[in-house]
Amino acid sequence: MTGVATQTAGFTLGQLPALDTKSQAFFRFRFLPNTKKVLLTNLEGNYALLSHDEFARFAQGTVEPGSPLERRLSDGNFLKATFNAAKASDRWHARKSFLDYGPNLHILVVTLRCNETCVYCHASRANMDAVHTDMSKQTAEKAVDLILQSTNPNVTIEFQGGEPMVNFPVVKHVIEYAQEKNKTAQKRLEFTMVSNLSLFDDEKLAFLLKNKVQICTSIDGPAHLHDSQRKMPGGSAHATAAHWIKTINEAYGKMGLDTTLYHVEALLTTTRDTLPLWKEVVDTYAELGCKALFLRPVDPFGWMDKTGKRVEYPRSEYMEFYRNAVDYMLELNRKGTQILERFASIFLTKILVDDPNFLDIRSPAGPGIGQLGYNYDGKIVTCDEGRMLYEGGDPSFVIGDVHTSTYRQIVGHETVRAMAIASNLDGQPDCVNCTYNPYCGTQTTHHHKSFGSIFGRMRESSLCAVHKGIQDYLFERISQDNPDVLDIFRKWTTVRPRDHFIQGANSPEQASPV
Repeated sequence: MTGVATQTAGFTLGQLPALDTKSQAFFRFRFLPNTKKVLLTNLEGNYALLSHDEFARFAQGTVEPGSPLERRLSDGNFLKATFNAAKASDRWHARKSFLDYGPNLHILVVTLRCNETCVYCHASRANMDAVHTDMSKQTAEKAVDLILQSTNPNVTIEFQGGEPMVNFPVVKHVIEYAQEKNKTAQKRLEFTMVSNLSLFDDEKLAFLLKNKVQICTSIDGPAHLHDSQRKMPGGSAHATAAHWIKTINEAYGKMGLDTTLYHVEALLTTTRDTLPLWKEVVDTYAELGCKALFLRPVDPFGWMDKTGKRVEYPRSEYMEFYRNAVDYMLELNRKGTQILERFASIFLTKILVDDPNFLDIRSPAGPGIGQLGYNYDGKIVTCDEGRMLYEGGDPSFVIGDVHTSTYRQIVGHETVRAMAIASNLDGQPDCVNCTYNPYCGTQTTHHHKSFGSIFGRMRESSLCAVHKGIQDYLFERISQDNPDVLDIFRKWTTVRPRDHFIQGANSPEQASPV
């Protein structure tokens, strides 16, 4: 049993019910804020919400045989007498199945050049004349050769920058080269691109659609906020992105794809100026036809050393923003507008279904064992945040070079091993005892930047404050047992089909634009 009890109706710290360990299977517990409930979780990720009286009976071993409470606890595998070890083992192994494979996400930083200037830029963008930050075709080919050696049958190549469309010739070359090489490698291959969309034209879009490249962009909210945070010389970054979001989504419709499932993904970076605009942010996404938004807080990378004082905020204020925004999204869903929040979707899928293998929120986390980054200069890093630190002068997460390193040297690097150990929540102080252990994950690069240690200090971590705060909110809403909310939450756990974007081994036929 683990957990920290603050004063609640019924119990105070130091006055918890006496524990009789004869009847309980392993569990962690948390007095759920803003409720009169106690949350239990166990190793395999089952949960139970108990009243204080029910929790006292459970802790004292006085649950009535045959009672509804006993059936609930037994169904969740919380009682020794009915503990199903095989069921627990199967569920735990399913949640950790990603450990059976190698890196599936491979990030190619094809340039640092960018035509927009973002106040919080995490990527340390370079000016448009800094052509020395463009990846060469030779370096790109070396990266692809390594990528296709991954032991994972599923491989995603993601183009990032700067703005990747600045170096479109190399983007195009990578796609064509990888497709040719994959005839031998036989991976289930996907391409994605993170772009501000401002350098798109009809010809480039036609190539990306033909080659099934999934496109993701950034929308920071209403036009006045977006354009103040993402400045584009000579025009409106928001208007340009909105135009191409609409154009791309219409193209998916013409290809016969279900646009409720296939559409441009968009995310935002929440700054101090965003916090009072939660309604405007959600309305902007709904008006653009975006079915999902990712309410990401700012990270400590890139330009944040210089601009942090302007854009940062206490995470308690972020959580107020988050609760307001998601409450409003639930209201819109009840009125027929389909829109979800990605953090909520990830955690709800972990809580209600199974682990969706989101690399930044899993244990151990993705760097090195789930993803790799390939910088424009050929340096290989453990993850996207690792290359952000590298560009800021910190090479701690550089693990090789595409021109000289072998695949085995990369994935077996001591830094990869250290990060896997540090992001294993069962070995992380505080995390090992946390009720949210089955659903959570940590970021070693974030801790390294914030605390100078890949292990971090959870009680001071802004990352932990966000993850714990979001899970508190979700379980509070679940505990209210509102049928409308629970139905929306179940819909948010639906795994989005990706068949259209997959090519290579055993992939479906490619749809053609019309």
